[in-house]
Amino acid sequence: MDLFDSLKDKIGGQDKTIVFPEGQDPRILGAAIRLAKDGLVKPIILGHEADIEKTAADNNLDASGVLLIDPETYPEDKKKDMLDALAERRAGKNTREQLADWLKDVNYFGTMLVYMDQADGMVSGAVHPTGDTVRPALQIIKTKPGVKRISGAFVMQKGDERYVFADCAINIELDAAGMAEVAIESAHTAKVFDIDPKVAMLSFSTKGSAKGDMVTKVQEATKLANEQAPDLALDGELQFDAAFVPTVGAAKAPGSKVAGHANVFVFPELQSGNIGYKIAQRFGGFEAIGPILQGLNKPVSDLSRGCNEEDVYKVAIITAAQSVK
Repeated sequence: MDLFDSLKDKIGGQDKTIVFPEGQDPRILGAAIRLAKDGLVKPIILGHEADIEKTAADNNLDASGVLLIDPETYPEDKKKDMLDALAERRAGKNTREQLADWLKDVNYFGTMLVYMDQADGMVSGAVHPTGDTVRPALQIIKTKPGVKRISGAFVMQKGDERYVFADCAINIELDAAGMAEVAIESAHTAKVFDIDPKVAMLSFSTKGSAKGDMVTKVQEATKLANEQAPDLALDGELQFDAAFVPTVGAAKAPGSKVAGHANVFVFPELQSGNIGYKIAQRFGGFEAIGPILQGLNKPVSDLSRGCNEEDVYKVAIITAAQSVK
């Protein structure tokens, strides 16, 4: 079964609501209309009603099946409830005046809809830079208990092959604890996509074949991850060939349950992760789905500003699937 067919089955009948703060963009509006028509999610589109109606008219789109919310004309009692909830969440870090200004921003407004359980997730970034999507999520939704950072994973798909690569998008440098955290969160992401996770902690060394601070970090990360998630199939440090190729894995890491069979690949820092997924995408012909933000209490997804309508459609499906318990 195609990856997205399985995700559609997962979210079908769940009535998941996804908020799109950039409703004036034709890619967003077109994807939201498709999602509603296909019965996959209930979209909420944010923006000025006149702008959204113009976008619909200019692109021959019928937006009658999606809920439009203009933050400027949102009912005053609901605005007050939202401001009260935000003030409580920020716990004195900002004045009410500052927070009221925040809520004029569609990304903050959309994030609050998710925080207040009026939406199950948010998809943004077609127009705004990554920081404008991620910052409100970190300030309001925050990370899961015990998780100190978010990270960015890609699902790499070609035919029946599916793999998770992380962190390829967020953390420039990771210490051992951070790498362990990314590994465990990446295993959770794999399960969203019906991948039974076998996690490889990648290095230029396999089981002590080389020495150095980078190798030591991956060894320590492997130890921490195994302590924190003892039931997870995870091993390291492994070179990519030892992690991926069964004959090489058997030769370099005999007895490992992961070596030669890994499907979740955790890179030691962003540089190698970003290069690695792009090599798989461009040389290997894999579709790179993501980045998928990991570690948040509730799902928020950041689009590339170069995305198309199909990308938005797929990311919304992923976001809805992340919210399924």
